[in-house]
Amino acid sequence: MSMMRAFSTVGSFTLMSRILGFMRDVLMAQFLGAGLAADCFFVAFKLPNFFRRLFAEGAFSSAFVPLFSRILGRDPTPTSRHNARIFAQEALAVLLPILLVFTGLMQAVMPWAMLVLAPGFADQPEKFALAVDLTRLTFPYLLLISLVSLFSGILNGLGRFSEAAAAPILLNLVLISSLLLFHDTAIMTAKALAIAVSLAGVVQLLLLLYGAHRMGFSLSLPRPKLTPAVKRLLTVMLPVALGAGMTQINLMIDVILASMLPEGSLSFLFYADRLNQLPLGVIGIAVGTVLLPHLSRTLAGGSAVEAIHHHNRAIEFALILTLPAAFALATVPQPLISALFQHGAFTADDSQATAWALAAFAAGLPAFVLIKVLVPGFYAREDMKTPVKIALLALVTNLVLNLLLMGPLRHVGLALATSIAAWLNAALLYVNLHRRSQFALDARLKSRLLRVIASCGLMAAVLFGLDHFFGAGRGASKAMQVGQAALLVVSGLGVYGVASLISGAFRLSEIKNWR
Repeated sequence: MSMMRAFSTVGSFTLMSRILGFMRDVLMAQFLGAGLAADCFFVAFKLPNFFRRLFAEGAFSSAFVPLFSRILGRDPTPTSRHNARIFAQEALAVLLPILLVFTGLMQAVMPWAMLVLAPGFADQPEKFALAVDLTRLTFPYLLLISLVSLFSGILNGLGRFSEAAAAPILLNLVLISSLLLFHDTAIMTAKALAIAVSLAGVVQLLLLLYGAHRMGFSLSLPRPKLTPAVKRLLTVMLPVALGAGMTQINLMIDVILASMLPEGSLSFLFYADRLNQLPLGVIGIAVGTVLLPHLSRTLAGGSAVEAIHHHNRAIEFALILTLPAAFALATVPQPLISALFQHGAFTADDSQATAWALAAFAAGLPAFVLIKVLVPGFYAREDMKTPVKIALLALVTNLVLNLLLMGPLRHVGLALATSIAAWLNAALLYVNLHRRSQFALDARLKSRLLRVIASCGLMAAVLFGLDHFFGAGRGASKAMQVGQAALLVVSGLGVYGVASLISGAFRLSEIKNWR
């Protein structure tokens, strides 16, 4: 599978998931709003997701995929497939008991964990108790999604990306069903959603088990044993866990500090981040997911020059799609937020507060995507320490900026600090790869990047003008809000597409045959 086809496969499934995610979030905004129940559920949803990103999709996946891909080799043979299966079974045998113990332990200490996660809830007994109850219901999702990550790593290493990319669709379908069936009160809605999160993990795992079975990679469960391969995996995981942890800790710092701000701040950041996550998920995560096994196999074949070429094309592809999204979200956040979320319990004031947070997140969107695309350059070479050091510096920067900006800018300051820290992270990743001659921007990427930025500037100017023209009547009706937002999206896409084709930022013939 070519990189372009693989990007398209992962990106298209991720786009479907994000669209369903928006449907889910619209319903959540309608039935939960931005009050007590919403804040508690978002905290409950973030805790298992924090550990999921830290261990399952962070440390484990980033360490497992390169090792698994190298065992398979660039052209897998029956012997290499057998050895790869043995390695996966050994990893499963060690991973599962750890997850079971950790999940049980967290259930027992949840009230104390909540004091760390949301200390601002402690002086509100009702809110604190609800947050603990909801988090106990969502936390089994960590166990299930960690197993999903193992089987996703197997399928991605085999060059099959569809099942893993489709799994989040099931999560959103289960949550949407819960919202439609149980929404009599905000508290009932929050509890039903918490149960649905763990139920969705079961459904996702069944899909990945089926996908692995189709590829001939059904796994047995041997007795846990620290074989040399497992020791190597654990050794590689430790620095990756620290690196992934820095990113997640950045996000958790935002949650902790936002819990100390006025009620609704957590929800404003959540809804803004959901819209910002659309291009990040469709582009950044898709490219990073495909690039890691691809670079690992290419480097295993001894072709460093080819690996650098593929890395350039991956960044080119990512930025051609990411930069216009960042410009648009930063230029017209208000009409997009109003059209998507302003309904029911979600008020016009909530929309305005969320829009400012979205603009701040959008300023860092290209950096978030670049991090996803640059980090595989280290992991594919089994250099796990450098990204950790860079992430630690970014963490400290984020914390300092949070404390400086949250006073005057409140929740917007938290989002802006996260974006600035992301740019620092991306810049240092590039500098380190460049110094080692492991990556450099080629002439094609440099030329295309300037043309993309110019096209984005023109698009932003048009969007700003249209938004100013529509501004006076934006709040007249829901239909008008949706229609104006749709027109802005279509106009932005049209202006950017035409400007890019005229300037030569990209050519349709190249996209069809991207390698």
